[in-house]
Amino acid sequence: MLPAVDVEAVQLFTSLLALLAGAGAVALGTIRLVARSSAPVAAFVTAIDDIALWLAFVDAAAATAGSLYFSEHAHYIPCNLCWYQRIAMYPLSLLLLIAAIRRDHSVRWYVGPLAGAGAVLSSYHYLVEWFPSLESEDVCSVSVPCTAPWFRELGFVTLSFMALCGFLFILVLVVPRRPAADLVPEAP
Repeated sequence: MLPAVDVEAVQLFTSLLALLAGAGAVALGTIRLVARSSAPVAAFVTAIDDIALWLAFVDAAAATAGSLYFSEHAHYIPCNLCWYQRIAMYPLSLLLLIAAIRRDHSVRWYVGPLAGAGAVLSSYHYLVEWFPSLESEDVCSVSVPCTAPWFRELGFVTLSFMALCGFLFILVLVVPRRPAADLVPEAP
């Protein structure tokens, strides 16, 4: 039998992973904006694009495993908004695995809308956790409110924030595909 893992340790670990994904989304998004400015930056973006599907798969699989851990092991009952976010995240694991194996970058047409919808839901959920007055009465139940996060690691990281970071990282990795020739700056 495996030793028990401390739930608080998992909260911290997954929070740090989410912050890494969020920082990766911001950094890669910024780098993509300046990719045309230099050949080394363009080469870096091309290298990331080569492994983007695998990185996105790892992100989606980690988010899926984390959400299952928190609900099945830690017994954190998901609210309705959490379920909607899961509906967006869980299929991404399978879609991105298949796409990574097949090297099918056209999956962005399927992954983009799903991850985009998940990011919108996660953003709304995160806002509702901080500003409960934003919650619509029809969204969540009284027994499992969307306004009460299970934890706030580091003072601000909640499950909805972690999902948002995951969705944004997937979007930045998978959606903006450009041919490598477009990334190399033109000679003066």
